[in-house]
Amino acid sequence: MEKILTFSDLETQNKKKRTRREEFLGKMESIVPWSDIVSLVKPYYYSNRTGRPATRLEVILRMYFLQIWFSLSDEGLEDAIYDSKAFSSFMGVSLDSVPDATVLCNFRKIVNDNGLGGKMLSLVNAKMERNGLIMHGGTIMDATIHEAPKSTRNTSQSRDPEMASTKKHGSWHFGAKSHIGVDAGTGLVHSAEVTPANVHDVVIACQLIRPDDDFASGDSGYVGIDKRTDIANTPILASKEYRVVKRPSFWKKRNQSDAALEFDRNDERRLISKRQKVEYVFHVLKDIFRFRKLPYKGIAKNAERLMAAYANVNLYMLAIAGRRFCPLLG
Repeated sequence: MEKILTFSDLETQNKKKRTRREEFLGKMESIVPWSDIVSLVKPYYYSNRTGRPATRLEVILRMYFLQIWFSLSDEGLEDAIYDSKAFSSFMGVSLDSVPDATVLCNFRKIVNDNGLGGKMLSLVNAKMERNGLIMHGGTIMDATIHEAPKSTRNTSQSRDPEMASTKKHGSWHFGAKSHIGVDAGTGLVHSAEVTPANVHDVVIACQLIRPDDDFASGDSGYVGIDKRTDIANTPILASKEYRVVKRPSFWKKRNQSDAALEFDRNDERRLISKRQKVEYVFHVLKDIFRFRKLPYKGIAKNAERLMAAYANVNLYMLAIAGRRFCPLLG
């Protein structure tokens, strides 16, 4: 996108240091396939045939991605664009043409109504496949809880009916859960599902495994996965190797004098250490993109936001690894 050069740009172009925000935006600018995502969204965007001209699609798309990366509300992002030269420069707008919060809200409704968050993840994954950036052969599965507001101080005096409660490490959590499958070789997200928090990890496992995977790995939440009917009765899933971390109670029952115990423990440690790839995905989502609490009511809206966020997690991981999409491959 061609950027508009302003007097403010001339004033700041010779500054001595780039901020960390500018460094981050520079990396994402270089890796996001803007033209492809614009082409994906364009059929669902305003046609501009009548009425007020719509905001240019790439501008509002950049605004939407800023919201994902910095976890800001609509109004908070609008204010941040006025305050931050890095934001307005990234969007390619001057301060007298910044889209307002209502424009972003309406665009997000288009994304939610047409499932564009999931389509963005599919598009990014397809480009990574064509560029040879995803290795096949194994999947690492995991799930994480996203907290939802617990307050009942609203018109209906109730919590979100689509969310649910679950207990983890002795504490109760109310909200939703995202289940992901990452490529065992690269750690990039290839599958994602969003459910209420009380849906057990192993229930969604079959939807996270690719047909060409030789094995699937999971933590102790996936114990017994090979005995489930949806796995055992599906030949392509039943034939795979399942590497699951054992529960702590398993080791307590073992005979401590067993000569093979230490060997088995070392094998278990190696399995656990390989799971850091899926944990890193959650680190990017929650610590770098700061997606710690669900921003909307209902599963569907939050699912689209999470799918778009996981697409951007993949792009961020490629950017910091110094990878690029090859133009010849598309």
